[in-house]
Amino acid sequence: MKLFMAACAALLLSGCGSIITVVRDDRVTSEYLVEARSYCGAVPRVYSGTIFDFCVLHGAPEDENNYTSTPPIFHLLDLTLSAVVDTALLPYTLIRQNQDGSIEVNR
Repeated sequence: MKLFMAACAALLLSGCGSIITVVRDDRVTSEYLVEARSYCGAVPRVYSGTIFDFCVLHGAPEDENNYTSTPPIFHLLDLTLSAVVDTALLPYTLIRQNQDGSIEVNR
C-alpha cells in the first residue's frame, strides 16, 4: 500500500505546475504552453504553478479527433496543490522574479 501511495504521489508531482515552472528549465514551460495552444505570453515566477495551470486551461480548444493533452480536470485538481506549493516557495520565487523576470512563452 505504501508503494502504491508513493507511486501516485510521484505521478501527481511530475505533472504539478509548480514543479514544471520552478524546477525544470524555462524552455520546458514554454514548450508545454505552446503545445497546449495557450494564449498566455508569459508566466510570472511568483505563483507560477497556479498561473501555469490557468494558462493551460486558457488555450485553444482541442481537436476532437486528436485529443493528446491532459484532461482539464487534472489541471483543475492541480490548482489547489500548486497554490500550496507556490506559497511555500514564495521566498525563492520572489528572488527569481526580481533577478530573471517572467518565463516568456516563445511561439
